[in-house]
Amino acid sequence: MNTNTASITIGEVSSSTIASISAITPPALRRHPHIVNYADVAADFDDLIDKAITAISTGEAVADEILGHYVQVASLVRAVSFREGKLLEQAMLRLSQVNPDLVVLTQSLKLPLVKAAIEAVSGNDWSVLESIRLDCDAASKGTYTPDLVVINKTRHAAVILDLKRSLASYGDTTRMEELKLKMMATAMILPDWLYRTQKRLMVDTVGVAIVDGASRPSDHSAGIWALNEIDDLLEIDGAAACMAHLRARFGRRVQQLLEAAARRALDLSQPPVIADSATGSRVHLLSTNGTTTHDRSDADLDGEMDPHQDSDALPASRIRIGFARRMLGA
Repeated sequence: MNTNTASITIGEVSSSTIASISAITPPALRRHPHIVNYADVAADFDDLIDKAITAISTGEAVADEILGHYVQVASLVRAVSFREGKLLEQAMLRLSQVNPDLVVLTQSLKLPLVKAAIEAVSGNDWSVLESIRLDCDAASKGTYTPDLVVINKTRHAAVILDLKRSLASYGDTTRMEELKLKMMATAMILPDWLYRTQKRLMVDTVGVAIVDGASRPSDHSAGIWALNEIDDLLEIDGAAACMAHLRARFGRRVQQLLEAAARRALDLSQPPVIADSATGSRVHLLSTNGTTTHDRSDADLDGEMDPHQDSDALPASRIRIGFARRMLGA
């Protein structure tokens, strides 16, 4: 571990951090030296949306007994969740080109999770870890792949970004804390990693930011940024507005896909079936002959399938244990 070899500031990205590394005072009507309008990126964004929609719509659904004829709808929803995250990454990459001071690293980066860094972030406050840099080739425990690493060459500052389409699914689970730990641990080795792997690129400020695509309330002290705040991360006025337009246009296309799939699922020769909560039987809402029909209840079927009586006594026999296969012991 190298200490005090450079003045390295590491921590969650906050508004004060952005201010401290900004050397330009924006004009009264401009917060940042660069600006982008949606018209400037509309053609590229439309192309990204088209590719995402094509990938979503061409995926093949796997038959599912539970979902039945709604499997295509479910398959589309799962594909949307994945493709939206990729779309946000690609759009951020395109927007970053507006700021010539930025270098954005992507393409499945694998940053080492150095053991010493993990131990440091697990048991210490960030205030005591400033000005400490760890070697990226030290003993590690796997890797972490960020979505983007944004470097401002002029300010010698870097931000490790993880883009989420929505943080709603994280809730109060430990997954968020585990993600932060990995991001902060890699922040400690990033200066050394950049110098070694990116043609001696040097930074003296590293921050981490988890960006919520749904733009729910942010918490910069915890590293959570809303998508509508990315102007400050990229130092580009209008970047957040462009992302909002992108999501709105993508959302309309996705909803058209889902509506078409739902209409196809409902256009069936066999009427929909629901469970009768009173009797437990399955009810066809409208049978083919115009009458309502009932099937036997699941309880009746279970009874027929299990003719043996329950027994409290375990029969005396030799018990064989092993890996499951077609016939154990064969």
